[in-house]
Amino acid sequence: MTHRPTILQSAATIRRWGLAALVTLAAAAALTALSLAPPADAAANRAGPAHPTDETAPRDAGDPIMAIVSIKSQRVTIYDADGWILRAPVSTGIKGRETPAGIFSVVEKDKDHHSNLYDDAWMPNMERITWSGIALHGGPLPGYAASHGCIRMPYDFAEKLFGKTQIGMRVVISPDDAEPVAFSDPKLFVPSADALAAAPARADKLAQEAADAAAAADEAKKAATAAARAAATVTPAALQKLQALKTRADAELATTDKMIAAPSTAPRNDQEKARADEYRQKLAAKATDLGTQLDTAKADAQAKRDAAAAAQAALKAAEAKKADAAAAARDAKAALEPVSVFISRKTQKLYVRRGWQSTLEVPIAIRDPDKPIGTHVFTATARSDAGGLRWTAVTIDSGDDAKDALDRIDIPQDVLDRIGSTAVPRSSIIISDEPANREQNYRTEFVVVLNNQPQGGLAIRKPSSDVVAGRDGWFGFGGSSYYPQQQYGYQRQYGYGGGGYYNQRW
Repeated sequence: MTHRPTILQSAATIRRWGLAALVTLAAAAALTALSLAPPADAAANRAGPAHPTDETAPRDAGDPIMAIVSIKSQRVTIYDADGWILRAPVSTGIKGRETPAGIFSVVEKDKDHHSNLYDDAWMPNMERITWSGIALHGGPLPGYAASHGCIRMPYDFAEKLFGKTQIGMRVVISPDDAEPVAFSDPKLFVPSADALAAAPARADKLAQEAADAAAAADEAKKAATAAARAAATVTPAALQKLQALKTRADAELATTDKMIAAPSTAPRNDQEKARADEYRQKLAAKATDLGTQLDTAKADAQAKRDAAAAAQAALKAAEAKKADAAAAARDAKAALEPVSVFISRKTQKLYVRRGWQSTLEVPIAIRDPDKPIGTHVFTATARSDAGGLRWTAVTIDSGDDAKDALDRIDIPQDVLDRIGSTAVPRSSIIISDEPANREQNYRTEFVVVLNNQPQGGLAIRKPSSDVVAGRDGWFGFGGSSYYPQQQYGYQRQYGYGGGGYYNQRW
């Protein structure tokens, strides 16, 4: 924070230091005025009169469900299940580095964040909405768009909001003013009381089955390892040696038989016959014994090979069962989370995510597929008195109104039953002309960006496809700069340490 000298302080300084102090003070004042002057393009893009400081609704507030940022009005409004609860002015991205309009969610929170892209700039109470570096955070508000793509909020407001929000909170950035309105339609999810009641027990049961399958797979792996090790003890060299000894013994026995039978070498008397017979018996016994050893060794080797093959097959089956059980457990656990649906006119598909997991992707029929449909967010805010859900709709892009857009979508009943029976508050349906944005990945909710609006704030950042798994350390963050004149540059570095899941490549 910058402290300006008061008139009395300035006078005291002049009395103490004389005319030199006056000159120095005047120069400092001139520099301050220059540093506070808005850039020419920012001044030209001011959105009317400055808004008042943050406001709080005159009622008890519930948990925040949605934040809507108006780029036109430079304002953010936070909503719970019953309406707005907080409002504040903001400062979004300057020309060329505009804050992207679209649909996002909070993917990370950091109470005391410092940018690794903008000279360690302080971004307190940071709530990230893209992994490449767009976020809401506390910052200076000159009264016009002045950031490098982030949404700056008043420092006190950012701190207040930080303590209330949850990971996953929807953030809608609209080019114009937008607000949620109450909405109802038969196509919106109607949860089943029986399915909702059974979901926790089912999740517990499948989680235990997954744990049992994992333990069985571990045992199968140990058995397969032991069987493979046993099969390796009977080497080809050992069998070849036995085979050679057996062949040699058979040859010696055959030679002896020939000598006994040949007139020229046959025993001439009873004594020689007795010695020859004794010698032949020893050779025959040796050949028989070696044959037995060879047959036993071959059978043992084959048995061990068969056992290793069977153990490997059992391991493969156990691993498949483990994978299936784990998937079923994940799906059952995800069924306890809000369900998010995205319907894209661009791809003609319906996508489903729960707990950031992609659970379904199916083709969808849209009437008049070449006609713009707009971008709309339908949100289940709370349970209704009748046991269903209360819904709101927000529209942020031109096209049909919310009802007409939903009427153009033909959602198969089996899909509705599958994803709607366990829908809970905070579930949502997004309909848009746009496809999923490059910022969407396996650690985000759906990310939809309006391509008919400037995206400079995203263009200067590396896409989220450049996010790679890491062993430890949350990656760094390149949010908006406090210094509009500062040159930016990509820094391919890994962020500060932490205990997170990713490293960010800048």
